[in-house]
Amino acid sequence: MTLISTPFGARTTAAEVLAGVDLTGRRMIVTGGASGLGTATVRALADAGARVTIATRNPTIAKPLVEESPNIDVATVDLADLDSVRAFCAAWDGPVDAVVANAGVMMLPERQVNAQGWEMQLATNYLGHFALVTGLRTALRAAEGARVVMVSSGAHLLAGVDFEDPQFERKPYDSMIAYAQSKTADVLLAVGISRRWAQDGIRANACSPGQILTNLLRHLDAATLQAIGATDSDGNTTIPDHYKTPEEGAATSVLLAASPLLEGVTGRYFENNQEAPVVEGGPHLMAAGGPEAMVDMVAEWAVDPVAADRLWEYASTTIRDAADLSGASVSL
Repeated sequence: MTLISTPFGARTTAAEVLAGVDLTGRRMIVTGGASGLGTATVRALADAGARVTIATRNPTIAKPLVEESPNIDVATVDLADLDSVRAFCAAWDGPVDAVVANAGVMMLPERQVNAQGWEMQLATNYLGHFALVTGLRTALRAAEGARVVMVSSGAHLLAGVDFEDPQFERKPYDSMIAYAQSKTADVLLAVGISRRWAQDGIRANACSPGQILTNLLRHLDAATLQAIGATDSDGNTTIPDHYKTPEEGAATSVLLAASPLLEGVTGRYFENNQEAPVVEGGPHLMAAGGPEAMVDMVAEWAVDPVAADRLWEYASTTIRDAADLSGASVSL
């Protein structure tokens, strides 16, 4: 399969990707759009004419962004709360042209669970987004050419999905492996959508935004922050040359969400605005050169169709069981 290339690079901004693209009349949702990478994504899409809904658990934080443009709205959704996701989907009216699954949590130092007992990183980064996009399938179908963008991470290269114990119920909790697994799951969700919803005209792809200083790093300890280059030995914030601005990091997200260059493309993984080649994932990649070396590649376990199907069934069963316990109805 020939890899897709674009004229954009690692330092291209989201606004540059959408230069000359008119998104007037399009409706889009960006989860976690109230800060950091999400804010840059929302601004670029709205500036190109799209009507963008920020889906966030704290709408108050989004107020300044909403006031910037008549093209920006905000709605409440907590991806770790299945009832909140269901309520958001039930309240949505009309087509949705793109969902950018951007929200996430990273490396919670201790194992936490949500109301359903799901490990919090898997619950927020993957299961919540699975419930969201499946709940919006009718709205996506109605758009006749909708796109789903799963914002993953180069960390997915460190771990595939452990189908025997995905919630860390038996094995010791590892914050990095839990995060890496959830980011692999995000890529597999894009693969799963591409395998199931093509007849609906829905396309799905995944991407890594690269390394960026955002609130996503808030749970990292001092040693980890220093290891990834975010601080120096004295704890002072640093910005290594390979780090991106939020506007540069959002470029690949908006490329997948709205660029005509990606029309009809589905089930693939992009980084630095290019499709990434498939490699054998594993901890050896980190050892070989640290986080800055883990770029422009996707682990074979993240694009494996067999794993994508297995994970889809796992998520469907997990969410359906939770709905049965609460007495709610669910459509997957």
